[in-house]
Amino acid sequence: VVTNETIAPLYLDATVKALQEDNPELQVDSVVLPDGEQFKSVDTVMKVWDKALEARLGRDATMVALGGGVIGDMCGFAAAAYQRGCHFIQVPTTVMSMVDSSVGGKTGVNHPSGKNMIGAFYQPRCVFIDIDSLKTLQPRELSSGIAEIVKYGLIYDREFFEWQEENMEKLVECDPAVLTYAIKRSCEIKAEVVAEDEKEKGLRAILNLGHTFGHALETATGYTKLLHGEAVSIGMCMAAYMSSSLGWCDESIFYRTKALLQRANLPTDLSGSLGELDPNHLLSLMAVDKKAAAGKLRMILLQGELGNCVFTGDFDRDVLKATLAHYCDD
Repeated sequence: VVTNETIAPLYLDATVKALQEDNPELQVDSVVLPDGEQFKSVDTVMKVWDKALEARLGRDATMVALGGGVIGDMCGFAAAAYQRGCHFIQVPTTVMSMVDSSVGGKTGVNHPSGKNMIGAFYQPRCVFIDIDSLKTLQPRELSSGIAEIVKYGLIYDREFFEWQEENMEKLVECDPAVLTYAIKRSCEIKAEVVAEDEKEKGLRAILNLGHTFGHALETATGYTKLLHGEAVSIGMCMAAYMSSSLGWCDESIFYRTKALLQRANLPTDLSGSLGELDPNHLLSLMAVDKKAAAGKLRMILLQGELGNCVFTGDFDRDVLKATLAHYCDD
C-alpha cells in the first residue's frame, strides 16, 4: 500500500484490515511518502521500489495507491517499472483523483524542467471510489478537484456544464447525491475519451484543457503555491479568454467559465500570492509541453458552441502572447 503522511493516519489501518479480512495470511506491506506536489519525483518513487525489494515482492504483487493524484501517479509509475510491470489498484481519496488522475492510466513524476515529464501509460486493474473518504478532505482540495469537473462540461458535455451552473453550491457543500453524480459523469466522460485514444495520439489531448497554461504556472511557482486544480482553473480561464480573442467562441463562454469557477472558490487570475510572473518565461515553459510536436506548441482551445473544443497548433501566436501579457499584467 503506497500512501502519504496525511492519508496514512486516516485510512491506512482500515485499508490493510480490509485487504486481510478474507485472507489473514496475505502479506501486506506499506510505504508512507511525504505529502505534496513538490515531492513528486524519481527520488520519492525510489522509496517505493526500495520497500518492494526489501519485502521481496515479485511481479505477482499488487501495489495499492491510497491517496490523491500525486500518490496515484507515483504508485502507478512505480508499478509500471517494478520488474517491468506488476499490478496496481487505485483507491483515490480526493475529488481530483476520483474524477481525473485515477482513471485512464497516466502515471509519472515531475522534472525540474516540467510537470509529468517522466512516466508511462499503465492501466490499474481497478479503481475503487468511496466518497466517504471525502469527509476528511480540506475545502481547498475539494475545490481543486471541482476544476476538473468543470473541464468535462466545457470540452464535451454542455448539459453537464449547465447542470453544474444549477448545482455548484450543493457540489461545494458535498451534497451526497450531487457529488456522486458529478464524479460518475466525469468518470464516464473520461472513460469514453480514453477508450478512443488511450496513448493520447489525438482525441485524449482534449482532457488537458487549461493544462498547458496550468502546468507552466505550477512549474514557474515551484509546485508550492498552487494546487493542481487551482492552476488548471486559471489555465481554463486563460484558454477561454484566448479562444474568445481568436474569435473561436463567444465571449459569454469565457465569462460563464470564470463565474462558475469562482463559485467553486477557485482562482481565475494571477492575483494573490503568486508573485511577479514573466509572460516570456511562461511561454518558454509551455514550449516543453508534452503535447508539442515537431517543436510546435499545440493547445486545447474552445471552438463553437459550449461543450466543444479543438486540439491544434494552428493559432495566432500573437494572441497567445497577448493572453499571457494580459494575465501577467493584471
